[in-house]
Amino acid sequence: MNVTRNLSAIIMGGGKGERLWPLTQYRAKPAVSIGGKYRLIDIPLSNCIHSGIKNIYILTQVNTASLHRHVFQTYNFDMFTAGNIEILAAQQTLEKSDWFQGTADAVRSYWHRFSKMPAQDFLILAGDHLYNMDYKKFYEFHLKNDADLTLATIPVPIKEAYRYGIMVADGSDRITNFIEKPSSTEIKPYIKKSELGEYVLASMGIYIFSKNILSEALKFDGNDFGKNIIPGTMKNFNTYTYKFDGTWEDIGTIDSYYEANIALTDHVPEFNFYDTHHRLFTHPRFLAGSKIEGANITLSIINEGSRIGNAKINRSIVGIRSIIGNGVELDHVVHNGADFYTNDGSGSQAPGGIGKNTIIKKAIIDKNVTIGKNVRLVNDKNVDKADCDYCFIRNSIIVVPTRTQIPDGYKIKY
Repeated sequence: MNVTRNLSAIIMGGGKGERLWPLTQYRAKPAVSIGGKYRLIDIPLSNCIHSGIKNIYILTQVNTASLHRHVFQTYNFDMFTAGNIEILAAQQTLEKSDWFQGTADAVRSYWHRFSKMPAQDFLILAGDHLYNMDYKKFYEFHLKNDADLTLATIPVPIKEAYRYGIMVADGSDRITNFIEKPSSTEIKPYIKKSELGEYVLASMGIYIFSKNILSEALKFDGNDFGKNIIPGTMKNFNTYTYKFDGTWEDIGTIDSYYEANIALTDHVPEFNFYDTHHRLFTHPRFLAGSKIEGANITLSIINEGSRIGNAKINRSIVGIRSIIGNGVELDHVVHNGADFYTNDGSGSQAPGGIGKNTIIKKAIIDKNVTIGKNVRLVNDKNVDKADCDYCFIRNSIIVVPTRTQIPDGYKIKY
């Protein structure tokens, strides 16, 4: 990395996360669990640390308590390691009394601080993506091209283009055209072809701005990077695309969240928690090892501090401190475990507990849920959307919100 330049990171953590509701009912989207023990915010923070970026600022706004607690408990640099991770929450000031109005407005609201920092460049990140990236290589590309703005991009199928900002670049990777979340009639000029078929080049929501250019770009009209700032910067300054060749997933909806978690149970998952060269950091909990008492477990992740009886578990994630009784069947279930025990861990009537003979299929069980005996959570009719007594169905996936207590014998009523 160019020692004459200094890169700091700004992570966006303030959105409402409406498409992930009810997982975001009581927490910010970056605080949502992933893999049964991590939080989504751990992903960009771990990427930053592995990339040597130690000055990181997290902008927060909605349901911030658990996110703030997790960051404070997990990420602390000591006196021998130069670095700082700071949370910057939306606040009223003498000049501004509104909430953040968008991603760009969040940065604009704290520009009086960012402008005084020694960084010459800023890495802008989202707090709800699943990927491993070496930001050093990204930054070196930015510097090599003397870019004012560089966007990390990835090819996506045409049918998914409406979800992203998409662009066209010339032979030198300089962006010549950009559009945010296009309609089907606007996509055609952006379509590319490869051996694998047609695709579009999509923004990953990861940007590097030169500081002086970001200062000018924040003066453009509009409050969102994708809709307002990026198109304006592209027209006025040198804007390049850094083509990322790894695996990336936007965890923005219930189905993408569910699929990303279940994919972790693959024999060799694309996003690999077992990569010793790129560990995913999280809060150290010092829990006991999990105890398995006769369970039949296939392609599943069992996190620490759990106790599992004579159960059958297939393609599922069992979160920390889970207590699963005899005769339980979990099939393609994301179980986020519990934040605490209420007893010695020997009974199912506790947060993270599932009572005996309960059957759950294709579901997300959020943290601190207690499920009684002989419960059946199965979407037999393959309903796409429904609001039930103790759960919701979204995209045919059953979702049980945090803190829910489901009584013995309950069955889904559509």
